[in-house]
Amino acid sequence: MGDPCGIGPEIIARWWQYDGRGAVVSGCPAVMQRAVAELPQGGRPNVVRVDGWDAVDRLPPGSLPVWSPPGLPDDLLALPRGAVAREAGQAAAASVRHAVTLCRTGVAAGMVTAPLHKEALALAGEPYPGHTELLQAEGVPPGSAPLDVRMMLANEQLKTVLVTVHRSLRSAIEAVTVDAVLSTLRITHASAPMWCGRVPRIAVAGLNPHAGEGGLFGDEEIRIIAPAIAAARGEGIDAHGPFAPDTVFMRARHAPPAHPGEFDVVVAMYHDQGLIPVKYLGLDGGVNVTLGLPFVRTSPDHGTAFDLVGTGRADPASFAAAVAMARQFVAVRSVAVGAADAS
Repeated sequence: MGDPCGIGPEIIARWWQYDGRGAVVSGCPAVMQRAVAELPQGGRPNVVRVDGWDAVDRLPPGSLPVWSPPGLPDDLLALPRGAVAREAGQAAAASVRHAVTLCRTGVAAGMVTAPLHKEALALAGEPYPGHTELLQAEGVPPGSAPLDVRMMLANEQLKTVLVTVHRSLRSAIEAVTVDAVLSTLRITHASAPMWCGRVPRIAVAGLNPHAGEGGLFGDEEIRIIAPAIAAARGEGIDAHGPFAPDTVFMRARHAPPAHPGEFDVVVAMYHDQGLIPVKYLGLDGGVNVTLGLPFVRTSPDHGTAFDLVGTGRADPASFAAAVAMARQFVAVRSVAVGAADAS
């Protein structure tokens, strides 16, 4: 459901009108009922509270099943919409944890997360700055070590994977190590059958202007990034670079027939370096994917958009793209698992 004070519930409701097959909302039934009530009349789904997938399968067409998670705060409808609230952060985190449990135990095949607000998450006392870190910690059984995951932002023209995610720029630079870059390349390569269908051509962006210009503008490319690429290539990973970050995304952009991309994905060193190029191409088709989880997870590439809440102007296109990509990845993963079982 995402943050109940943001646009998550309403974009889910608008998407559900035309494509809600085989899905259930982890969240607050009352909040989802409010979102449905604000839809234009005609074709409004019927919100039904459920407590298991068997109940979902028995619902008549036109139903929107909502599975309320443990730990959901009371009276979320009383919160001011379009504003940061501790209870909203609690609700968002509870909804994500519930969805993770459904996926981790095999009840659900994958999850699509509506936007949460990082400040609300912090007010709720959560130690995680965003979805990626929360999923990294919660995507394994209790007591297990956190997974090594990476964030990929993708649209039809460009895909980027990040070495570091939600950090200050200063700490992100410090976190760019040989191990971090090499691990990112391994995760990107290993996950490629799901999103690429073959061994991917990976471009690696430099950290500094002109990729350091031979050490004139910084030596991280020489000391860290190039050795990581060499190690990856030694493992059979088709990685290239480091390339100047101001041109590598243009080289990787795939817009045939006039501009076929040289690469399938770009590994970027920090959050804005990798996300700005994808978002510049348009928010409607952008999808956030968490690589390295034992299940499929996608998300729209926009935030809670507090200024749009309740106006009827929130666009569900990115959410719809996230669901479509999740379904595609689930299908590919199911074929791969079936083939492995057969062998």
